[in-house]
Amino acid sequence: RTLSTALLSAVLFLCFGHLAMDAAHAGDGSWAWPIADRRPGDNASLFDAPDSPYGRGHRGVDIASPAGTDVLAVAPGVVAFAGTVAGIGVVTVDHGTERSTYQPVSATVQEGDTIGTGTVLGTLQAGPGHCATPCLHLGRIKGANDRYLDPLERLSVRSAVRLVDPDDPPPVPPLGPMGSGILQPPVGGPITSPFGDRNHPVTGEDKLHDGTDFGASCGTPVRAAAAGVVAKVGTAAGYGRRIVIHHPNGMETLYGHLSAIDVRPGETVSTDSTIGRVGSTGLSTGCHLHLGVRVGGKAVDPMGLL
Repeated sequence: RTLSTALLSAVLFLCFGHLAMDAAHAGDGSWAWPIADRRPGDNASLFDAPDSPYGRGHRGVDIASPAGTDVLAVAPGVVAFAGTVAGIGVVTVDHGTERSTYQPVSATVQEGDTIGTGTVLGTLQAGPGHCATPCLHLGRIKGANDRYLDPLERLSVRSAVRLVDPDDPPPVPPLGPMGSGILQPPVGGPITSPFGDRNHPVTGEDKLHDGTDFGASCGTPVRAAAAGVVAKVGTAAGYGRRIVIHHPNGMETLYGHLSAIDVRPGETVSTDSTIGRVGSTGLSTGCHLHLGVRVGGKAVDPMGLL
């Protein structure tokens, strides 16, 4: 039991160490989550930047939570507004170069209050709102021109640490940096090529790698990253055999280089449903899964949503 005790002590140390790092996020520019349980819901909407100050778009991110939940400040600052706009409770906090906004909220703070990370700003109202269930709309605004930015770029990572029985098999480790938890990892394994500009290993071109590659053996089951409807299956250019799944709020996921496809167009899948098998089809140098994510037709980094 000496080894078991040592392992348990190490896990406890990691847990408390994580809590200490989480409390220090304000110093590195990241934001803490405004809802304590950090669970974006099935009806959560992602950020969609408007083309103009008055153009259509989604100027923030929605986080589903029960009405009456405490709404917390994402970072230290000064309350710039606490009141109602068009009958909706709104709180705005000035963090210096940026502001965070929260709605619909019944405020418990007042304009001019100095607050810290995690200060209760008020409670989440049942409505009015644009989600099917109660949700917090969190906005991020920069500058005097009210430029809207994606809050998910600031939100701190979720905890990947949990207590485990030292006598049981070790749990599967996380794939890498964690984001919002809107999507679930489709396979286990290391990240072999991240999202972003790169020199293509097959063509030699300098171009955007529009997804994240996970190293996994050919034949490994591939799981749906979120519930949705299968939109496309088959072979497509460099992706080889691929599956495209449509999700609510204009998001779609793509699973490329598959060796086998186990779903059909129009089929409804749930999170973690097996949809195919890892392969090396298309422009590929070896067995791996390419996970692509598009929101409103624009490619985004999957790691910000995992």
